Amino acid sequence: MTFDNLQIDRDGAVAVVILNRPKVLNALNGQTLTELEAAMAALKADAAVGAIVLTGAGEKSFVAGADINELAQQTPVEGKAHARRGQLIFDAIENLGKPVIAAVNGFALGGGCELAMACTIRLAADTARFGQPEINLGLIPGYAGSQRLPRLVGKGVALEILLTGDMISAQRAYEIGLVNRVVPAAELLAEAKKLAHVLASKAPIASRFILEAVNQGMDVPLAVGQFLETALFGTIASSEDMREGTKAFLEKRPAVWKNK
Repeated sequence: MTFDNLQIDRDGAVAVVILNRPKVLNALNGQTLTELEAAMAALKADAAVGAIVLTGAGEKSFVAGADINELAQQTPVEGKAHARRGQLIFDAIENLGKPVIAAVNGFALGGGCELAMACTIRLAADTARFGQPEINLGLIPGYAGSQRLPRLVGKGVALEILLTGDMISAQRAYEIGLVNRVVPAAELLAEAKKLAHVLASKAPIASRFILEAVNQGMDVPLAVGQFLETALFGTIASSEDMREGTKAFLEKRPAVWKNK
């Protein structure tokens, strides 16, 4: 795959997707969103890829937000369509069926924070900064920031971030549950790839079903989520990987997954 605004590297079963517009702090314009959508779809379909790391080029920014030049020229109808398109692309990342690790190497603001929140797990450099500054532009988040943020950190903390538009540090993001881990900036990518390799080594069907159970079960009543879990459990109980996993455990050897 060749893109203008993305760089994709491979490290065994791990794909590293780099948002590559460092001159504009990796801001998300229409072309970048299109390329991100295509790249993620291709990696989803690639059976050799078990996990993905998503990061930004350079040391300053993961993604500093949407492209303001594009936003400033949109009509209300275009703005609504633009927001919905971004939501659908981020939804596809959240529901990719493979773990996606955000390695937040700098500013994750606006659309950048929303992109990180759509990922499965977030690792942050100790120099990273997070925020939803849309209110300072007379806007609200458009890529589901008003929805994912309170689900991750709680209503009160989310409203403070959304209504002030202030940036928060990586440490604060960790304290409120926005990120899973804070690491020294120089070690961020290595740590993200290390975790990605661990996740890629796990049973792929089980990984996919866990993601589905959690993502779909979060916003339904407990009984409905439990029903979903039993359906997925029953399905995976007939898989070759389940038989291999239990057999390998009993034989005290590593399992060899076939994704079947």
